[in-house]
Order: sequence, then C-alpha cells, then structure tokens
Amino acid sequence: MGIINVTPDSFSDHGLYITTEKAIEHAERLIQEGADILDIGGESTRPGSMNVGLEEELRRVIPVVEILSQKNIPVSVDTSKPEVMQAAISAGASIINDVNALQAPGAIEIVARSNAMVCFMHMKGKPRSMQDNPQYVDVVSEVKSFLQQRMDVASSSGIAYDRLIIDPGFGFGKTLKDNLELFRYLDQFAEMNVPVLVGLSRKSMLGAITGNDVDNRVYASVAAALLAVTKGAKILRVHDVKATKDAIMVHNALINREYCG
Repeated sequence: MGIINVTPDSFSDHGLYITTEKAIEHAERLIQEGADILDIGGESTRPGSMNVGLEEELRRVIPVVEILSQKNIPVSVDTSKPEVMQAAISAGASIINDVNALQAPGAIEIVARSNAMVCFMHMKGKPRSMQDNPQYVDVVSEVKSFLQQRMDVASSSGIAYDRLIIDPGFGFGKTLKDNLELFRYLDQFAEMNVPVLVGLSRKSMLGAITGNDVDNRVYASVAAALLAVTKGAKILRVHDVKATKDAIMVHNALINREYCG
C-alpha cells in the first residue's frame, strides 16, 4: 500500500504532494514501483497534528480519488469523517482506512451500505494528544480486544468479515515499549482471521531505535516491513514502495520458493 499524503503537514513527505497534480504524479510513480493499493490521506494524523475542516479535506482528497479510481488499482482513503467516506466511495474508493475505526456517528452505516472494505485501526486518544503518556496494563490484549469489538460491531451492522482489515496502530497512542511489544506478538493479530495491515514506514519508533531522522529511515522501514511479513502481515503501508517490494520478492523467492528462474 503506497502512501499519498495530500497534506501540508505530513511528518514524512513535508507537503510535497499537496496539489492534485503532484499527488497524481506521485501515485503514478508508486504504481510503477509496484504498489498494489494507493492510500490517499487529506488530514495528517501524526502526533500533535490539528484537525482539518470537512470542506478542506474534501477539496484535497476527492479530485485525487476520482482520477486514480480510473486506474486498475484499488484506492484507499485514510479518513475518519463520515462525509469524506461517503464522497470517497462515490468517487470510486474501494477501501476506507480509518484510524478511528468507524466510531464517528454514521460512519459504520455509510460503509455498510457500500461494497467498500474497511481497515479498523487502534488508536488510544486523539492525534493531537495521543502520545501524552499513554498507559496500558497489557497492550497486546487491550488492542486485540478493541479490534475484535469493532469487528463484531461491523459484522452486526452488515459488513461481512471478508471486507475487514485490522491495524494495531503502531505509534498511535503507544510508547516505544508498547510498539515493540505489539510487534513481537503480531502473529496473534494474524490469527484473528482477517488481513493485518502494518504501518511502520519512517515512524518515530524506528528513529528511536536507529537514531536516524525521518528522512533517513528507509533501511529501518524495509527491515520492519519484512519482519512484519514473517509475522503474518498481509498489507504493508509504506512510503518506499520499490525498496519494500524488492525485499519482499527476495523473501518470497528464498522462503516460499516463488521464483523459478
């Protein structure tokens, strides 16, 4: 899943793709590099980020979705606003990627009325303050319990399990210790019978481990993505598509015997 941030305050892209034209150019580059899904976001959810108004988020996201949905590749929209979800689905998006796990009033009904898939992510708190001393008794069991509860609500609302994806939410209301614990037990999430999405690309936990700033975390990001695959992740949300794709191809050839020469 290639990341396209149509925002001026992205922690990693620094607003490089804020215009529709730049976002489309970047999307085409990610497709050429081997992206299987494109994830479009119009509101930054980095720690400390501020909310974006509805009209502004629609202005940023929907033109990009309309153009990219004409290409032969699934388009995901990263949003928590029901109105943006509805507009994105109408524009051709096939996945709603919600850091708030469809908890906003009306969100779950909008997705239920569509054929779109949905990714439920775990987040403790809100982006603006989520890293202000998050506390858990047992981070793995608490995150699993939350995700299972959202899956059950979705199912009872008419969203079949084969339309669900889960994301433990690395970096969203978690300390470095919490993130590492979640990663060590990532295989437990893979046992929940829906695809697991992992988003570790360029995140601050990798900076804390390596000492590298956000512009120098490609190697750490690829290593984390590859390890996530070995623990059962099915979707990798990444900035560096080609580097990650190459690593996965080598892994599959060596471990899964997918390369025949």
